[in-house]
Amino acid sequence: MKTKTNKTWKIIGRLLLYLILAALAVFALYPIVYAFIGSFKTNSEFVHGGTNLLPRNGWQFVNYTNAWKIADFSAYLWNSIFVTAVSTFFVLLFTTMCGYALARDQFPGKKIIEGCILATLFISAGAITIYPTMAIIRDLGLLNSRWGMITVYAFAINASGIYLYQGYVRGLSREMDEAAIIDGCGFFAVYTRIILPLSIPILATLGLLSFKACWNDYLLPMVMTLSTPKLRTLTVGVVALKNTGNAAAAWDLMLAGTSISLLPVLLLYLFCNQYFITGITAGSVKG
Repeated sequence: MKTKTNKTWKIIGRLLLYLILAALAVFALYPIVYAFIGSFKTNSEFVHGGTNLLPRNGWQFVNYTNAWKIADFSAYLWNSIFVTAVSTFFVLLFTTMCGYALARDQFPGKKIIEGCILATLFISAGAITIYPTMAIIRDLGLLNSRWGMITVYAFAINASGIYLYQGYVRGLSREMDEAAIIDGCGFFAVYTRIILPLSIPILATLGLLSFKACWNDYLLPMVMTLSTPKLRTLTVGVVALKNTGNAAAAWDLMLAGTSISLLPVLLLYLFCNQYFITGITAGSVKG
C-alpha cells in the first residue's frame, strides 16, 4: 500500500514539476514569439495597441524587404560578423591562456591575481567606463574603426570564462602534461598541443557566450559609431530603424530587423548546443 502511495506522489510531483517548467518556458519564450510574429504586422496595428498575438491585417512579409532596403543591412551585417568573429577569437585566446596558466602554473602573486579577476564578477561598472574607454581608444587612433570595438572586447577581463576554463583544465589529468614535457614540450607547447585539442566542449561554450555578448552589445558600438554611421553594427542599426517612420515609431521595421539579427545567434546555438551543456558542467567543477 505504501509503495502505491509513494508512486502516486512521485507521479503528482513530476506532473507539477513539468507544469511549472512549461509555465516558465511560456513566460520566457512569449516575448520572442510576440516579437517575431509582430514583425509581420502593420505599424498602424502597433499604434492602435497591437496586443493581439496574430496580425489583424494579414501577414506583412514586405516588412523584411523594407527593413533591409531602408537600413544598410548588408554593411551592418558585415560589421557585426567581422567585429564579433575577430573579438570572439581574441577573447578565446586570452581567456584560455589565462585559465591554463592559473590552473597549471605556480608563480608569485597567483592567489592575488586570481582573486582580483574573480572580484570583477561582483563589479558592474556599466556606462561609467564608457568615457575612459573612449579616451583610450582615441589615444590609440582606433576611434573611427572596427578595430576600436574589437580592442575593447578582446582586452576586457572575462572573469566567468577564465573561471570556467580554469576548472575545465584542472579536471584534465596532469599525467598528459608530464608525458608531453618528457617528450620535449615546453609549458606553451603543452597548452597548444595537448590542452587546447582536449578543450573543444568548453571552447564551444565560451565561444558561444562571447559571440552572443559581442553580437548583442548596443552601448559601446552606438557610442563609437556616432560620427561614422557606416560602421554601425546590426544591433545599433536595428534600433535606428525605429526612427525611420513618417510620424510614429516604425515598430514593424524594427521588429523585422530584430528577427534578422537573432538568426545568426540561434543558428550558432543549434550547431554548438551539443557542447554547450558539457562545457558548462565540466568547467564549473573545480578540480
